[in-house]
Amino acid sequence: MDEPASRARAARTVRNVKDRGLRTFVTVLAGLAVIYFGTTGRSPEEGGGVTGGLVVLALLASLLVWHLTKPGDKPVK
Repeated sequence: MDEPASRARAARTVRNVKDRGLRTFVTVLAGLAVIYFGTTGRSPEEGGGVTGGLVVLALLASLLVWHLTKPGDKPVK
């Protein structure tokens, strides 16, 4: 087996694991932020809790962050 190629592949894999962990953290944080700010701006007469629309909005925000933080194929120069 070609040693430099396997090392480069292993280095890429480790970096992608670290990036994926950070990417997941930021994605979950975005969804929670939408839910937090969606519930704190309500008056007591409107009722508390998380509505279905707010959950859908949080899911869409999370998916957008997941897509925008996708690593590219080209290396940075």
